[in-house]
Amino acid sequence: MDEQAGHGSRADSWDSGDAYEPYVGRWSRLVAREFLESLAVPPGGRWLDVGCGTGALTESILALADPGEVVGIDPSPAYVAFARERLTDPRARFEVGDAQALQTPSATFDAVVSGLVLNFVAEPERALSEMARVVRPGGVVAAYVWDYAEGMQMMRHFWDAAVALDPRASELDEGRRFPLCRPEPLTNLFQTAGLEKVRVRAIDVPTVFRDFEDYWSPFLGGQAPAPGYAMSLSEERRAELRERIRATLPTNQEGEHHLIARAWGVRGVR
Repeated sequence: MDEQAGHGSRADSWDSGDAYEPYVGRWSRLVAREFLESLAVPPGGRWLDVGCGTGALTESILALADPGEVVGIDPSPAYVAFARERLTDPRARFEVGDAQALQTPSATFDAVVSGLVLNFVAEPERALSEMARVVRPGGVVAAYVWDYAEGMQMMRHFWDAAVALDPRASELDEGRRFPLCRPEPLTNLFQTAGLEKVRVRAIDVPTVFRDFEDYWSPFLGGQAPAPGYAMSLSEERRAELRERIRATLPTNQEGEHHLIARAWGVRGVR
């Protein structure tokens, strides 16, 4: 996923897989690899990817976890269509669905996972309850979310510049909007759902942008809160924001921007 189940009550847009992929889909895949290594789900298991989005996490499960089946659900028909077109592995199938009301019998899956989604669900407690319901006894429920407040540096540079130019932009800043995306709230969420052996860990991956356009152009796709904000601006104000970010972004001698993307991974056992 990727930032999309529920998709919040604001004007966040989630209708173009082609726009979402260069924004954070490419970095989500790096996080997904480390995330899956910590789950230790036996080969041949049945997986459910809640909020599968463009299929980044499902793709990693297929490549790394040797599953028998992976079912991906997402509320966005456009993302489901994108995932179906990209991933033709017969072990995977994708459906439009709601994380808060899974249309699946109880105790069906060996692992239920969610990537970059829980903070966008209107009622994350309901979603976790559903995820715990459909996993088998002894099965794994796990998720990861971006550390918007600090460690997701590409977004922090964007919002810090946006707020400096327009203090009202702080209302849209994911670091402020999503207090769930921290270790303690994630732990409480999983424990409240009745899961055991809950643990949270930081997952840091490098995000290297070959030049400023590689960094900036994904913000023009309109997918997710920050790009949506960028595209809501007039051309003049958007250019002002672009140049402020350009001036503050760390740059090496080759013109590259080396940043870090941190996610918080959380897992529990039913």
